Amino acid sequence: MDDEFDVVVVGAGPAGAAAALTACRAGASVLLLDRADFPRDKACGDGIAAHAVDVLDELGVTEAVAGYAPLPALRMIAPGGGAVARALPRPAYTVPREVFDARLVAAAVAAGAQLRRHTVRRVEPRADRVVLDGELSGRVVVGADGAGSVVRRALGHPQNPDRHLALAIRGYAPALPGPSEQLIVTSKARWPAYAWSFPIGDGRANVGYGEVLRGEPLSRAYLLDRLAALLPGTDLATVTALRAHHLPLSTHRPTPGQGRTLLAGDALSLINPFTGEGIFYALLSGALAGAAAAQAPEEAARRYAHGLRRRLGTHLRHSSVAAWLARRRRVVDAAVRAARRDDRVFYDVVELGLGDGRLTARTLAMIGVGLPGRDGAPRR
Repeated sequence: MDDEFDVVVVGAGPAGAAAALTACRAGASVLLLDRADFPRDKACGDGIAAHAVDVLDELGVTEAVAGYAPLPALRMIAPGGGAVARALPRPAYTVPREVFDARLVAAAVAAGAQLRRHTVRRVEPRADRVVLDGELSGRVVVGADGAGSVVRRALGHPQNPDRHLALAIRGYAPALPGPSEQLIVTSKARWPAYAWSFPIGDGRANVGYGEVLRGEPLSRAYLLDRLAALLPGTDLATVTALRAHHLPLSTHRPTPGQGRTLLAGDALSLINPFTGEGIFYALLSGALAGAAAAQAPEEAARRYAHGLRRRLGTHLRHSSVAAWLARRRRVVDAAVRAARRDDRVFYDVVELGLGDGRLTARTLAMIGVGLPGRDGAPRR
């Protein structure tokens, strides 16, 4: 076989670029494959939270958010109409994926990865390697090829089922007037669902709407109607680059790896079920996969699964519980009320939804106090 590498990474988004970068720095020969040329657009909310920046710093990628203004605050409107607006514990950023992903790919190539445009159609695991399309092989293959992952299907894992899969549409619009903050507006009519507006800093904002799928098809027209209803200050006639995408939620994750084949990012259903955030998970899982692939190819799946459990296991269990609780609108209303009263509750919710936080007993108690009593009024 002409093209043999220590590690072949399928998909050059944040998870794939992080895997390639980490494996290269561990001394492996790395082939990074993607079906598109870079720079390329990717449907996403473009939000880069503080925990994602931390992983980028650990990877030595210090310029990924350079030139983009920090967003110091978050405003969330609950299904019942209540709102909380507070400063974030650490600022977030909005960086279009066309820019962000290209910067990560450039860092991986600078570290030694070979980038090639190639659409993978066939994956053949063997005893000592994994062969792709009969012509490329790696001692380990990392599947970071997104929600429709070919590598995932080759391992026998179908797409996430309804209630563990969301659909969202995203575009770019003139930024709403007012303070520079992330805005999330939840929907009472179709909960779990919300619209967002994340300012970029150049006069535009990433705007979108998404909801958890429940068995019925959702049309583009329907998604846009919901976006307009929840963001009345956004004129749909001004929204450009509209694209829809699936979000496989972490409440239904496949096995992270089998033998010499690993899954990372969206291919592993690493999307926060509480917020839809996925960049932090993608970067972290990609880095863990790249390290496991380079260090011990014959034990890659075991090492990778152990690393994921150690780093994210407790958080993923807590985020699943939070998502289950949040399917009840009154719980979300109570959480927003509690976050408005108490900054520690707000910080716990942010850490859980945008990073690797946990549900604390104190936050649960504060939310419970605000749940409606028998008369329908919040308890005090």
